[in-house]
Amino acid sequence: MAGKSKPRKSWQEKLADSKDLPKVVEINDKMSKRWGIGTVAIPAPKEVAEIMSKVPRGKLITINEIREILARRHCATIGCPITTGIFAWVAANAAEEAAAEGEKDTIPYWRTLKLSGVINEKYPGGVEAQKRLLEKEGHKVIQKGKNHKVVDFEKCLVT
Repeated sequence: MAGKSKPRKSWQEKLADSKDLPKVVEINDKMSKRWGIGTVAIPAPKEVAEIMSKVPRGKLITINEIREILARRHCATIGCPITTGIFAWVAANAAEEAAAEGEKDTIPYWRTLKLSGVINEKYPGGVEAQKRLLEKEGHKVIQKGKNHKVVDFEKCLVT
């Protein structure tokens, strides 16, 4: 007979759980093939959410820009692409969860794009929901191949 499973953590709990982060680690041999040499800043989930929260209406940010901010903040060579992307996804889901509970001022995750201005299809509601939110803020979204991209996103970047 299977044991009782622990109740799943909510997205907001996952966002609040910093574990032992942030931390800066040396880029090891395996990582250096992809990322070069130096150090990598591994952010806490809340740090990524905090940067995403500061993007005002009409403006945008990319995951790579968030990574650059994190690298500068922690005096590291780079910001970790893997954890930054995962924590942006956690922040997006935590924001939707908070909104469903009636919170008005949540993280505007739809303003955080992938490389080249591409909408993150893994965020809540998928591409269509984000496209609506972005267009409501005055951005034009086009489909390019299987990706949806914000036109002239570079002109709207916060950094």
